[in-house]
Amino acid sequence: MAKMGVELVPAYVAVLLALASTVAFATDPTQLQDFCVGVNSPVEGLFVNGLFCMNPLQVTADHFLFKGLNIAGNTNNKQGSNVTLVNAAKLPGLNTLGISIARIDFAPYGLNPPHTHPRATEILTVIEGTLYVGFVTSNSANGTNQLFAKVLNQGDVFVFPQGLIHFQLNIGKTAAVAISGLSSQNPGVITVANAVFGATPPISIDVLTKAFQVDKRVIQYLEAQF
Repeated sequence: MAKMGVELVPAYVAVLLALASTVAFATDPTQLQDFCVGVNSPVEGLFVNGLFCMNPLQVTADHFLFKGLNIAGNTNNKQGSNVTLVNAAKLPGLNTLGISIARIDFAPYGLNPPHTHPRATEILTVIEGTLYVGFVTSNSANGTNQLFAKVLNQGDVFVFPQGLIHFQLNIGKTAAVAISGLSSQNPGVITVANAVFGATPPISIDVLTKAFQVDKRVIQYLEAQF
């Protein structure tokens, strides 16, 4: 009887592990675009969640290589910043690996304006310059949103949790550069001001005046900027 008990314990544990594995994997896949509307037949239209996989026998080392992240982006724009994103669309070898990278260039006092990445957490490292960075939490029980912000110098690292509004501002008199890693092959980006005041078609002005508690002329002025 003792021998039977010894043999039954591992079997019992194996069953529990199998059930746990079933539960762990019984979830929907993470989306890699804003939405993916279902169709009953590929004839109606086919769009995969991510990219098609190449035949492994046709893959070369070049599919895992991207060149050019050493080249500064053009910061001659209203914000004084430029983001060079390397995702699966630019580096095919990233497909299904759940990661991407970006170089962010800042002119003096340049801003990467408040934005979110709906599908990724971001970890940023300052390569050159001094940045004021931060993120805002989601709505709390008492209706407030807490700001977490820091001044970063060369070599400093800061994390922006997935989906939260965040920003980076160059507070130095010289150009700044940062490198960001993102936990998705297609993190997506929603620039808050552009989305709210530059949507196509535009959001109803009645919605925006009530949401921001300002006169219609203020909304019209802001919309004209985008």
